[in-house]
Amino acid sequence: MADIDELMAHLDALLDPRAFHDYGPNGLQVPGRTRVERVVTGVSAHRELIDRALALRADLVLVHHGLFWDFHPTGLTLALAERLRPLFKHDVNLAAYHLPLDAHPEIGNNALLAAALGCETHEPFGDHRGTPVGRAAHFPDEGVPIAELAARVADVCGREPLVFDAGPERVRTIGIVSGAGAGSLPEAVERGLDAMLTGEPREHVMADAREAGVHFIAAGQYATETFGVRALGERLAREFALEHVFVDVPNPV
Repeated sequence: MADIDELMAHLDALLDPRAFHDYGPNGLQVPGRTRVERVVTGVSAHRELIDRALALRADLVLVHHGLFWDFHPTGLTLALAERLRPLFKHDVNLAAYHLPLDAHPEIGNNALLAAALGCETHEPFGDHRGTPVGRAAHFPDEGVPIAELAARVADVCGREPLVFDAGPERVRTIGIVSGAGAGSLPEAVERGLDAMLTGEPREHVMADAREAGVHFIAAGQYATETFGVRALGERLAREFALEHVFVDVPNPV
């Protein structure tokens, strides 16, 4: 069992949210009971995840996509109230880390994707308002055939990706920005990378990738963003002797 303030201080120190210009607040978004024994993690703080976390008797719900965003209407909407009400009723904490959990070089979505795909090294990539949130990763010298890379992505992400195979026969370098990272394709081209992996495509990337001679792979926003929050929950469980459960609520987007 751990104190919620101690957990939040630990997470803030680990993920350094102040280094990012994010779309919403990172850290504790809904305060609840002060003592935490069970952490439930998931990708997005919608009602199904919250209900399932409460059924698991969570003390803390830890997510990648939180409740509050600067592109949502201000004020307490009906949808937001329906998400907040059960948390308040059962005195459960909810915390969220968005870009900091994409960018972390060890337990971030992109670093974990690079490792799972068989990359040997990776460094910062994917500038977002002056701060990199992705990783530029390197396969062994012989590289990976694009068909094999696509199969690895499908295996790791649990779904068939969209692939525009316009790059070299063997992929040696890849830019990875989980989620909605298609905007980093020009940076991948500028840096001379062989491929770009993200969650969501944009209409223009097919032509852009083909004309630049770069492979573009989109494996789903949800599917590319399960890694970091799960790893974060496992880390808290080890370091604070907590119970951890990851709740999978698959999303085809």
